[in-house]
Order: sequence, then structure tokens, then C-alpha cells
Amino acid sequence: MAGAERVSTLAELGLTAQQGREARITGLAVDSRAVETGNLFAALPGTKVHGGEYIGIALRMGAGAILTDRAGAALAADVLRGSSVPLVLAEDPRQTLSFSAALWFRAQPETTVAVTGTNGKTSVATFTRQIWSALGYDAVNLGTTGVEGAWQSPMAHTTPEPITLHRLLSEAAHAGITHAAMEASSHGLEQRRLDGVTLRAAAFTNFSQDHLDYHADFDAYFNAKAGLFARVLPEDGTAVINLDDPKGPAMAEVAQRRGQDLLTVGRSEDAALRILGQRFDATGQDLRFSLGGVTQQTRLGLIGGFQAENVMLSAGLAIAAGAEPARVFDTLSELDTVRGRMQLAARRENGASVFVDYAHTPDALATALRALRPHVMGRLVVVYGAGGDRDRGKRPLMGKAAATGADVRIVTDDNPRTEEPEDIRSAILAADSEAREVGDRAEAILRGVDALGPGDALLIAGKGHETGQIVGENVYPFDDAEQASVAVAALDGRVA
Repeated sequence: MAGAERVSTLAELGLTAQQGREARITGLAVDSRAVETGNLFAALPGTKVHGGEYIGIALRMGAGAILTDRAGAALAADVLRGSSVPLVLAEDPRQTLSFSAALWFRAQPETTVAVTGTNGKTSVATFTRQIWSALGYDAVNLGTTGVEGAWQSPMAHTTPEPITLHRLLSEAAHAGITHAAMEASSHGLEQRRLDGVTLRAAAFTNFSQDHLDYHADFDAYFNAKAGLFARVLPEDGTAVINLDDPKGPAMAEVAQRRGQDLLTVGRSEDAALRILGQRFDATGQDLRFSLGGVTQQTRLGLIGGFQAENVMLSAGLAIAAGAEPARVFDTLSELDTVRGRMQLAARRENGASVFVDYAHTPDALATALRALRPHVMGRLVVVYGAGGDRDRGKRPLMGKAAATGADVRIVTDDNPRTEEPEDIRSAILAADSEAREVGDRAEAILRGVDALGPGDALLIAGKGHETGQIVGENVYPFDDAEQASVAVAALDGRVA
């Protein structure tokens, strides 16, 4: 339930009920168990069950109005027939709920941007927030790591359902937050969760295999992400597009068809914000780039060549949202590593380094290993796995990516969920037969750290910022960075 302290009408929420019935609404709910007297209950279509199945429960709980589609109304025809509660029918009830939630909560940070793509969303959103903060704005980023910045709050999903999302945006605005950078997941876009958010700019990072357990195919997955530009970002917004990705030009076309301004990023001569060169060392990289023909150079304390794309996209979002380019560029040397994204977790006494990264797709793993290589004088060791109850097709691709990019590989459990862990490992090992198999993740990390000689580096991939491991229906405490520190301390004989 949301907003019990307020009362509104259906009309004020942009809704029209059948037979012109009106109602005074005391809050919004998508869970029938959370409905309170006078709430608008949104009975939404789901992947397994339609919310229309729960309309009867919502009515018994005192719902003041029902929002659903014709399928939902048909499922509850008997209980609705005997009820005087207003019924609002919508072709797309998810989108309708999002717009109504925006009207209900009323407030949003005055400058909001969003970023979509398979990889890099958290980094781009976080770097954008860091740029704004360095410029003196009260800013947050919202996504996989929750709400971070000048105001903080946990979040259960990268892009939460619209009631939660608009409540968070409203609370942030009332807390004085003026700037917000959001992650836009394909699930959130497909389910219209961001509709109703007022965006100044939006960015596209890249596109590769992921979430094909949810989307029918690559086209459906791409179209879901393209919805950020085709539907959510207004015509007068600015699209910041990574041209280095093969799908970049296609996403730019989507934005141009809407009449949006375009700010392109990449290494090609066609990019407006162009990466000219990088030089790597053990602690970061020097980056040379240009905008409008003017060459710039900065120092980034970030590991990985791909971070240059993330930083340029973040700078592009800040510029597209109104910041002065020169001031934005002055902040880049201050950017900090995002938690769980190529994060330096520990260093051995012999100089070897241990990094933690969220890379959990084949492309992300290959990119992370390739990006780490120039920073490493010795061997590159990787500990990795794949999640259960998710896209099975990417498991051998994970094995292939690791075999191509790392000198020493250890295959372990990620979040097996309800699958047999050994089955997941076997699918990976089919493409990486020379890898070692260590099911227990803590032991695998210990063995990876133990294998490090002077000049070597270990990448622990897959879970990044996560602080739990999902086995069956249970979540057990587990933090890759913490485990790395414990392993280094144990092997080097010092207190963690």
C-alpha cells in the first residue's frame, strides 16, 4: 500500500472508470494482501499468473477501485458483477499504473536521467551521480545497489515496480535531492515501470546475451531496451549512445526517429565524445578524449579499458542534463570504483591483486578479463560460475569466455538457486575442460588466491556487490570481497 496519508480521486490520477463511476482513493497497491480501505488495486498480467485472480481478495480487503485489463476483469467477472466498486479497464494496465503513480506521489528530482544496456548500467549511473556530487548537486543513483548518494534507501530490484519507484523518487525529492541517475533494466522497461518518470536524458551502454529466460529472443530483448528511447525519454530529451557497440547505431536510429537530440560516445571518428587513447598501469589509466574537436586528458583511478566507455557515457549524461562540459571533465579524476565492479578487494604481500566484478554474462566476463589484462604483468586467474534457474544457453559461453581470457580458471557455484549445482558446473566445463572444479565458493576463492604469484591477478566474477548466495530457496551470507580479504589474510598470515 502507498500513500495512506493522502486522498485523491480517480480523475486526479488520470483514470476513468466504467459507467463514469468515481471514487476517493487512499493509496495504491499491486499486492492484494497489502490492500487497505479505499486503495486502488492494480490487477496486472504476470508471467505465471494474472493479478485478476486476486481481485476478489482485494475487494474483501476494502479496495476502493480496481485497475486491470479485460483478461483480468474476465477472471473476476463473478465478484465484479456483484460489486459497486469502480472498475478501470486499460489496454496496458502496467503503463497506466505507472502514470497514475507519478500523479499520486507528485514529486520527482528535477533532473533525472536513465541508462540501459546489458552491462555497465550500475557503473554509468554511479559515475553520473559522482560527477553531479562533485559539481555540488544533491544527487543519487538508483539501481542494482539500491539508492546511493546524498540520500539512501535499499531496493529489491534494479528497476522496482512503479509504486515503489515513484515513492522513492518522491521521498528523494522531498529530502532535497535535485539530481537522480537510474538504471533501466529490460524487465523494468518491458513492464512499463519507468513510464511516468520525467527524464532529461538517457544512455545506452551495450547489448549482448542475457535474460533470454525472460525475453523470447534477441529481438525481443533489444526492443525492450529500445523502449527507453522509443517511449520513455521524451522527444525533447537527449540520447547518449555508445557507438562502439554493434547495436549502438540501431539504438541511435530509434532515438533519431523520435526527434531526440543525439550525443554519441566511442572510439570511431563519428563519435561526438570520442575516446582517443588509453594508457594502463597497476593502479588505473590515463585517458585521452575529445569533444567538439578539443582534446582533453585525465587520470582515472579505475581498472579496465571498458571503464573509459562508462565514464564517457556518464559525462555525456551529465552534459546532456545541463552541466557545463569543462566542469564535468574536471571531475573525472575524482571518480571512485563502483562497489563490485572491477573492485580491488585485496592485495597479497607478493604484490598480486584480487578484484571482484559483477560480470555474469559471457560478454561481460570476456570484457572484464580483456580489460584487466593490460594492468597485469603476470598470470590472470579467474574464479567464476553461472546462476541457476536462468538462461542455460550462456553457461558454455561463460566457459569459452574464461578459457579465452584467463590463464588459470576455477569453476565454482554462483547462485545455484533450485538447480543442482554440479549440473551448472558441468555445462560450463563442457567448454572449459582444463578449468579446475571447486563447488564451494569460499574454497574456490581461497585456491584462486593461493595460486597468485608476484605480478599475478585474480578476478572473482559473477556476484560483485551481492552479499548473499542463493542455494535452493535460502539466501546465505556471502560476500566475494570479504572472502577475498579473509583468504589473503589466512595465506599471508595476517589479521583480516
